[in-house]
Amino acid sequence: MSGARPLRPAVAAFVACGCAPVRAAARPARAVRRPAAVGGRVRPALRPAVSLPIPHPHSSSSTTTTTTTTTTTTSAVAASAPPGKRAKKGGGGRDGGAKRGGGRGREKADSTSPELAAALEKYEPVIGIEVHVQLATASKAFCGCATAPSRLPNNHVCPVCLGHPGSLPRLNARMVELAAKAGMALNCAVHPVSVFDRKNYFYADTPKNYQISQYGRPLATGGHVTLGSGKRIGVTRLHVEEDSGKMTHLGGGGSVTDAAYSLIDYNRAGVGLAEIVSEPEMRSGAEAAEYGRELQRVLRYAAVTDGNMQDGSLRCDVNVSLRRRPPPGSGADAAAEAAALDATPFGTKVEVKNVNSFAAVHRGVEFEITRQAAVLDAGGSLDQETRTWDDKSASTILLRVKEGDADYRYFPEPDLPPLTLSAETLAAWRAGLPELPAEKRARYVADLGLSEYDAWVLADDEGTARYFDDVVAAGADAKAAANWVMGDLLKEVRAAKLESVPACALRPDALAEMVVMITGGVISGKIAKGLLPELVVSGG
Repeated sequence: MSGARPLRPAVAAFVACGCAPVRAAARPARAVRRPAAVGGRVRPALRPAVSLPIPHPHSSSSTTTTTTTTTTTTSAVAASAPPGKRAKKGGGGRDGGAKRGGGRGREKADSTSPELAAALEKYEPVIGIEVHVQLATASKAFCGCATAPSRLPNNHVCPVCLGHPGSLPRLNARMVELAAKAGMALNCAVHPVSVFDRKNYFYADTPKNYQISQYGRPLATGGHVTLGSGKRIGVTRLHVEEDSGKMTHLGGGGSVTDAAYSLIDYNRAGVGLAEIVSEPEMRSGAEAAEYGRELQRVLRYAAVTDGNMQDGSLRCDVNVSLRRRPPPGSGADAAAEAAALDATPFGTKVEVKNVNSFAAVHRGVEFEITRQAAVLDAGGSLDQETRTWDDKSASTILLRVKEGDADYRYFPEPDLPPLTLSAETLAAWRAGLPELPAEKRARYVADLGLSEYDAWVLADDEGTARYFDDVVAAGADAKAAANWVMGDLLKEVRAAKLESVPACALRPDALAEMVVMITGGVISGKIAKGLLPELVVSGG
C-alpha cells in the first residue's frame, strides 16, 4: 500500500515471523526518533512503549507481567513462625502486617480439596524453584543505564542494553559483589573463576535476541536453605545474568493468552539478576512457599536486594512433577517403601511462570498436582511444557512446549573474559556479611532466652530485628521487649499505616526506657499502652 505508514520496528519483526500486526496504542504527544535498519536488522526505538500483537504467546523468562498482577500487600505477606506454630501476639497471629515490618503471621492454608488429597495418595510431588532476584545496583549489568524506576517507558536505555551493533558490554563490579554475597549467604561455594555465556532466543522483550547469562561455569554452587522444620533444601547453583524487558498485556482481562496487544518497556532490559536454582527437594505447596520466604528473608538481610515481589525484584518459576508412590504394603516396612519411592524416577516436569506471590506459589503447586494427577489417572501423558499462573482463575494456562538447553544454543560470551575473583576479594566480601536470620534466631534463643516462636517472629524482618536489638541494648529486659515489639508496638505501627517498625517515630531507647519503667513498677502497662499510639506517630 503506497500511502501506508511504515510498521513500527518491533511489529515489523513480528511480521517477518508471519504474525499479523494490530494497530498500535496511542503514542505520547512528543517527538520520537525513528530507528533505522542497520545491517539488514531493524532495531527498536529508544523512547515509546511499543505495541505488539501476541497471536502465539511465547514468554522466554519470568519477566512477563499482566495488568492483573497480584500485589503483595501487608495482608498477603508470608509468615515467619516455624511450621506447626500459629502466631498469637499482636500482628503475629495474622497473615499481614506492615510492609517488611516483621511479626508477620503464618499463611493460613486452605483445607485440602478431595481431588488434591486423592492425588497425594497416589503420587509424590517433586518441586523445584528458580528464583530471579534483581540485585540492588544503581546501574545495569553491562552498561551505565540507571536501574531506578522511571515513569516514562524506554527512558533508561542505551545502545548496549538495546543490542545495537558495535556496542560492547562492560561488567558491573557491584553486581558481581552482590551476587557473590548472595551465594555466601545461601551457603554456596563461590568460585574464583566463572564464565559468561550467551543464551539465544527470539522474543520481543529481548532486543538483542540473546541474553548474557552463565551456564557451564556459574558463579556459585552447592548451597542450601533451611526451613523451620529443620529440612534443608539444596541450592544447585547461583549465576548472574541480565534481565529482559517488561511486557504489559492489554485487553482480554490482561491475560497473556487473550490480550489484544502488548506494550514493551525496555527500562528493565539489562538489569543485573541473580538466578537461584533449587534442588527438586520440596514436596508440597506449603514447603515451596516457605522456601521462597526464607530465601527472600536471607537475601534481604544480606542487603543484596529489596526482594519486593510486587515490584518484580524477586520472581519465582516453579517446576512441578509427580512420581507414583509404591502400592501400600509393597515393602517390608515403612523404610523399605520410602527406599522404593526414592528409587522411582521423577516424572515429566512442568514449569509455571508469572507466580507473583508466595501464596500463589502455594496455590499454583497444588493446582498443578491436581491437574497432572488427573491427566495421568485418565491414561494420558504429560509433556514438558511451560504454563503461566492466572491468579484470577486460580489455574495454570499453557504457554508453550518447553525448550531444552540445546534449543538455547549456549556458547561463551565473546565480548566478556572469564570472571576471576581473588581469594582476598572473596574473604573481604564474606567478612562484610551481617548476622543472617538463622544466626539471629539461634542467638535470640541461646543468649536472650526467647522462645523459638518469638525468635522466628522477631527475625522475620531485618529492620524489626535491628530495632529490637537496639531496645535490648538500651537496657530493656529481652522477653519484655519482645512482647512489646511483637504485640502493641507492631499493632500501632499498622494502625498508623507505617512502612515498618523502624519507620515509627518512637526511638528504641525511648521504648527501652518505657519497658524498664513498666518492669520496675513506675508506670503500669495500661498507661504505657495508652501513650503508645501518640509516641509511634510523634516520637518520644
